[in-house]
Amino acid sequence: MAFVAYSASITALLPFNRIFSGGMGKKWNRLSPGYSARLRAGPSALSRTSSFSSAAAGKAGGAPPLPQLSEADKTLPIYTWPHKKKPRVCILGGGFGGLYTALRLESLLWPEDKKPQVLLVDQSERFVFKPMLYELLSGEVDEWEIAPRFSELLANTGVEFLQDRVKLLHPFDHWGMNGHKQSSCGGTVLLESGLLIEYDWLVLALGAEAKLDVVPGALEFALPFSTLEDACRVDEKLKTLERTKFGKDSFIRVAVVGCGYSGVELAATISERLQDRGIVQAINVESTICPTAPTGNREAALKVLSSRKVQLLLGYFVRCIQRVSDVEASGDATVIREGKDIAKQNSEKYVLELQPAEKGLESQNLEADLVLWTVGSKSLLPELEPCDKPHELPLNARGQAETDETLRVKGHPRIFALGDSASLRDSTGKLLPATAQVAFQQADFASWNLWAAINHRPLLPFRFQNLGEMMTLGRNDAAISPSFVDGLTLEGPIGHAARKLAYLIRLPTEEHRFKVGLSWFAKSAVDSVALLQSTLTKVLSGT
Repeated sequence: MAFVAYSASITALLPFNRIFSGGMGKKWNRLSPGYSARLRAGPSALSRTSSFSSAAAGKAGGAPPLPQLSEADKTLPIYTWPHKKKPRVCILGGGFGGLYTALRLESLLWPEDKKPQVLLVDQSERFVFKPMLYELLSGEVDEWEIAPRFSELLANTGVEFLQDRVKLLHPFDHWGMNGHKQSSCGGTVLLESGLLIEYDWLVLALGAEAKLDVVPGALEFALPFSTLEDACRVDEKLKTLERTKFGKDSFIRVAVVGCGYSGVELAATISERLQDRGIVQAINVESTICPTAPTGNREAALKVLSSRKVQLLLGYFVRCIQRVSDVEASGDATVIREGKDIAKQNSEKYVLELQPAEKGLESQNLEADLVLWTVGSKSLLPELEPCDKPHELPLNARGQAETDETLRVKGHPRIFALGDSASLRDSTGKLLPATAQVAFQQADFASWNLWAAINHRPLLPFRFQNLGEMMTLGRNDAAISPSFVDGLTLEGPIGHAARKLAYLIRLPTEEHRFKVGLSWFAKSAVDSVALLQSTLTKVLSGT
């Protein structure tokens, strides 16, 4: 994962106060009468669209009129902002980009009449520090440490939180920077619950979701690993396998598809957890693991994977995934592995058909109790456009919003996009990676540029500073390659400690950092005492 040390250069530009200097945030349940702020988040549904009609044409030569709500949409419950005159900033997505933008906006110095009202919308009740999801599988961290509730993080701020899923976007700002002279509304957001939000400024930070529909069977039988729910599901599956296989001669077989950072970190973590009870196989279409990683990180990862007997199947792609029982029922040729017909194994096993991506390799089939998918992701933005106006936002082929260098969506001066929702290139013309490090830095610039736009000041062009990359390789192992020291790689316990310290510094709020820091210190102390007792016991027993 990307190195997330704080960017000093942008910090110097931001007029930040302390995040916790304000008083207790007000209760924000300001919806239409009888409407609850705590809303259920269900699967995305696009069958119901919200239609808008243009107002009557203005005078000849005047500004184009702003679209108005149709009579049908006026019946929808509308979110009520606390103040009628203060700017309204709606942030969609509570990941690294969205939450950190909200916190930065709260900490900036504002003229009293210009401080915006900030509403954060996310389908989950928890913020998830995704680079540390692997530690949930290894038992190093507790859920509350890396997935605190938004209500707790925002308790001492003026930022309001709404748990709901975004359904449709209707931007108005392409009609002009200030819209119609009688209204400065930048557009509306329709939530899946039916609630309508009018905004002046919009931040798109919805992230992305795993793309499983590219290979037959992946959607049905493979588990992704990108959300808290994914991590909990994988952990429960592993616990079930550990119970059912306990005391038996058969191994727990885990197949990890993809050997980028996520796949390698998963393979290292799970192989350490299972030890001699499991066999982990990692599949990658490339001829090496982590092809874009620094050499030091890649070599450290290869060394750890080799020591834990992780089987690397490089130069292969997965053609399909089937359940063993389905293979048997279809009458397909049985797959022989280690002299046994896998069709005779229990029905919870899966078969992965591998095809070579390079010459000199032969097709093969793998048997697995658990298939983990770490390849590919898709943006959520294409699903949020109205069916009657599918091209209101400029999206690239990957579904990301095209932005200018200030992070504003092209053609929409009141919309900013960052993280997985944005398509932005570096100085060499290469697309920026969808990493936590990029999102952290973009949050700083997005908050500053919102401040500048609202106060009619110049906006800053975003400049990504690569601070290095790091990855976890187990409970007491990691690899870090900082960019400021060429060729340096910290690995093993030193790299592990440095990685945890870097992430501790980057946790969202001072209060949460303090709580987590105490918890990690206490755990380290307990582990140290346990190690000392174990060492003394061995010494005494030897004498």
